[in-house]
Amino acid sequence: MKSSRQVIWALCLHQRTVWGLQNLLPKLPNFGVGSPATKTPQLQAVALEDDLLSAIKSLGIDGRLSNSYDINRIVGELEESERSIERPAVATEVYGKWKLVHTTNAGTASPIQRKAVDSTKFNIYQNIELSEKDDRLIVSQVVKFSPTAELKVDALASTAAYPLAELTKREGSGEILGLNILGVSLVGEEAKPDPNRPDSRIDFVFDEGNFDLNGFKIPYPVPFRLPLFRDAVKGWIDITYLSERMRISRGNKGTTFILVKEDEMAN
Repeated sequence: MKSSRQVIWALCLHQRTVWGLQNLLPKLPNFGVGSPATKTPQLQAVALEDDLLSAIKSLGIDGRLSNSYDINRIVGELEESERSIERPAVATEVYGKWKLVHTTNAGTASPIQRKAVDSTKFNIYQNIELSEKDDRLIVSQVVKFSPTAELKVDALASTAAYPLAELTKREGSGEILGLNILGVSLVGEEAKPDPNRPDSRIDFVFDEGNFDLNGFKIPYPVPFRLPLFRDAVKGWIDITYLSERMRISRGNKGTTFILVKEDEMAN
């Protein structure tokens, strides 16, 4: 019995010695072995974009106007991710052809706008480009009915990079005799740009539109240049998220637009 107790005591003493020696050894980094890899903020933003596009795709083409909880949640995460390109309204990445993949299509939009966006079988674009004539900034709404037929509505635009002196702030909501004919806009305090997002707004005024049927043009039936309507056809888009492939914008009528760069769609 005495010898057994001595053996047990020796074993306990040996274990305590080993533990003590282990505590004296330096702690070495595991270089990520055995632990999940941490994504960089940029990769997190790309993953969120992928999730957003997957959520949109899962709705199908008829779901372009749906107010999906998942889509709204991911949009909010991207807007708050701080991974957007800074000063997006004047960044080089904002220029080009952008394809609309989803919109909330708020009820404050004009009936014509809702009808155009609701035509889910047609491709819709919101392009931001410079005029070939005079380097003025143009925002174009394009609805492609076929390879040879489209509706294109051009708006003169203004940013810090391409200011347009004639474009003053909008004064009225757009209701005419209480009717939502051209859409209902935010005005006053609600219309002020977010001071925490400098150079994120593009102001614009619709100027002309045409149906182009294989080269034969028919004027769009809204007199944009008529003084009576000039204030009502002013607006803006606030770019709340911008990357090389995705743009999220919120319009003056409460509509959220999710767009993808045209060359990215080809990929």
